[in-house]
Amino acid sequence: MTTWNIAEPTRLDLKGEVKDLQVRLVGGRVNVVGADGPPRVEVSAIGERPITVTLDDAGVLRVSHGNIPRWPGFFWWLFHSRFKVDVSVMVPSQTPASLRVVSGSVIVSSLRDGVRVDTTSARVTLLGLDGRVSAKVISGSIEALTLDGEVDLETVSGEIVVADSTAHKVHARAVSGSITCDLDNPPVGTDVRLDTVSGEITARVREDSDLRVHLNAVSGRVVSAFPGLERVGRNTVVGQLGAGTGRIAANATSGTITLLRRPVDLDEESS
Repeated sequence: MTTWNIAEPTRLDLKGEVKDLQVRLVGGRVNVVGADGPPRVEVSAIGERPITVTLDDAGVLRVSHGNIPRWPGFFWWLFHSRFKVDVSVMVPSQTPASLRVVSGSVIVSSLRDGVRVDTTSARVTLLGLDGRVSAKVISGSIEALTLDGEVDLETVSGEIVVADSTAHKVHARAVSGSITCDLDNPPVGTDVRLDTVSGEITARVREDSDLRVHLNAVSGRVVSAFPGLERVGRNTVVGQLGAGTGRIAANATSGTITLLRRPVDLDEESS
């Protein structure tokens, strides 16, 4: 196992094979990219607290501040600047990754074998990922673009945006915040579930989609751009689009649910 203790900006070109990535940082900005070429870790800025980078014999790459409390408490807000770090990590695209960051921003792109992100207060951006993708934020936003595979997103207070998704499973939950989901030609058997307690849900699907639809707002409105769907009372819309091989379900306790049509020719013109 090789270990580096980093207290100043530096770049590490790793000679060993990386088979798994684990990031545990208190605060700052983390950018993880899957790409061809030798793996590397680049630290462009760092506070008073150093970070540790290790690559063990099993191919596990770890980037960490050490033990991270789940709830940092009052003193974290007084001294968080000491832990700030700006770090970029490049690994092979088939590397599974697990990231835990207390506060800051997280960007993960072009990984194909699953990603897990767990933060307390952060902005999370997910780009071009595949496999099992999950992200949980206590306070902050999640933006997920061009994802495939299985997607599970959750925020307590913040916004979730899913765009141009071809994932066969999407589950997004927000306690206090909005959810926007744009599906790009969902595959057969797609399962989409969108849930919020206090917030708006907006979903857009292609007009030639094959989906069973169930939309329900306990105290709010449901608006659908598909006239063929059936309205049950004021707060529920159900029905089937096309062959109905997949499913989209949206539930809001307080807020409006809107289902929009995405014209097919819009996709054909952009291709």
